[in-house]
Amino acid sequence: MKLSPFFLVTLFSLSAFAKTDPAKPVLASLNVLQAAGAKVVSSDAGLNLGYGLANPAQQEKISEIMHENGRCGGFESLSPDLKAGDVLASLKSLVEKDRAYAKKRKLLTLEKKPEIVAALKELDENNIRTTVEWLAAFPNRYNKDPRPNVHVDQFEGRLRNLMTGFRGSWKLEQIAHTSTQQKSLRLHIEGTTRPRQIVVIGGHLDSISRMGNAPGADDNASGSASILEALRVFLSKGPAERTIEFFWYAGEESGLLGSKEIAGKYKAETKNVVAVLQLDMTLFPGAGQGVIGSMEDFTSAWLRDYVVAVNDTYVGAQLITDTCGYGCSDHASWYRQGFPTVMPFEADFDRMNHNIHTAGDVIDTRMSFAHSLMFAKIALVMAMDLGNSTASQPY
Repeated sequence: MKLSPFFLVTLFSLSAFAKTDPAKPVLASLNVLQAAGAKVVSSDAGLNLGYGLANPAQQEKISEIMHENGRCGGFESLSPDLKAGDVLASLKSLVEKDRAYAKKRKLLTLEKKPEIVAALKELDENNIRTTVEWLAAFPNRYNKDPRPNVHVDQFEGRLRNLMTGFRGSWKLEQIAHTSTQQKSLRLHIEGTTRPRQIVVIGGHLDSISRMGNAPGADDNASGSASILEALRVFLSKGPAERTIEFFWYAGEESGLLGSKEIAGKYKAETKNVVAVLQLDMTLFPGAGQGVIGSMEDFTSAWLRDYVVAVNDTYVGAQLITDTCGYGCSDHASWYRQGFPTVMPFEADFDRMNHNIHTAGDVIDTRMSFAHSLMFAKIALVMAMDLGNSTASQPY
């Protein structure tokens, strides 16, 4: 990541607020931590990863730096009881396993299934548009807003209406968190024969802006809507053999708050999460219509290969690879806990939508709901194919 000269200046004297507010542990790209003036407690230069202490102003600066350099998100807020060395060593071990697998892997292919081909034809980009328009109409969906759950409550209502008549076993709930008053949404659709094996499909529902309203049409009403459309069609096909869980996370923009707590709880409960798909920004075809990115850092080589096979068999997009640094979206929370993750993205990061985190993150002529539809296709295939498969990460 190349940082602009402005952000390479030492930033220890950000404000009186920065000096007095307590610093909290965060995990982020090492160069970004340093540029934000955060105290680096431990680091791994090979992974460009650092465990640091950052106050709220420095956390905001991390997000600003990431955005200025064509990135999103920026850090994961950590529990104070975690030891810096343990966190970094665990992540290094996961990355090394992925790299070792990537060197010796064989081509992964999928058999085209007529029922999935038929289901994909039922996806409708107009439904994605309707959901994005509805979510973007909220003044903001910020987790620190005085009323942070207005959109969560209303989105839950829409989900309950959608579930009417579904013949499988399901549970929809709001998940409360200790790190934010905003709640995440989880829809659990019980697997028929292997319910303890879980496929997670998620994206964050919150939005943020450095000033003014935060419509968040692309970041991340678009990913949330792509997931919802995949769910709509999946429900008409019946439950899968494996459990499928759909998440709309809270507080991603403030340090992956909702997903961090959820993934940590799943690890503590030794849940068998087979795969985690993260959809964060699907609306802006910055690299070209039908060209989507695949993030290669802090994601799982096996699942990246699986998405390539999904694309080759069912979607037909052009996949390009990129990296986004640590903590760029909620998949990082799951990856740190050792669960297989993957994150397809609207473009590569140099050509992503640079209006995110501003009042200008709205639907305009540059946006493409046909582009978003490709991500709904990936999510639907994962639910129908991986959900009815015995495949799992082989390492």
